[in-house]
Amino acid sequence: MTERIAIYAGSFDPLTNGHLDVLKASLAVADTVHAAIGIHPGKKPLFSFEERVSLIEAACRSEFGADGARIKVTAFDGLVIDAARKVGAAIMIRGLRDGTDLDYEMQMAGMNETMAPDLQTVFLPASPSVRTITATLVRQIAAMGGDIRPFVPANVVGALTAKFTV
Repeated sequence: MTERIAIYAGSFDPLTNGHLDVLKASLAVADTVHAAIGIHPGKKPLFSFEERVSLIEAACRSEFGADGARIKVTAFDGLVIDAARKVGAAIMIRGLRDGTDLDYEMQMAGMNETMAPDLQTVFLPASPSVRTITATLVRQIAAMGGDIRPFVPANVVGALTAKFTV
């Protein structure tokens, strides 16, 4: 049987419980999932690529146990379809929080299908408890000293606290 390889792309800056929710669901549809961190030269992320890799790997080990090893972390700086080809993915995972996400993601899926007809987009709805979480809001709450524990894994709480502690 052929290994089912998926790619789940994002900035993961920082990794949130919403990301973990989608990663967990993706393990049900793929044997290996590549969490692909988008690297954009014009953007200055809060966490370096190396920090994000470490945070994702540690959270996946903690959250998913042995299944955490099925999640690989990689970087990409161009089209996600090229990153998918590079890792041998036939499935592109996209998380959906609401109708706004669906509208945008449907457009993206159509464009990706035109460019890469062999890559199947799979939409995974976020669990109700994590639908409101965005990395942008988490960064803002952390920067203002708010309680981010409900929104991110424990290791990310520590990393965010360290970033914003003066």
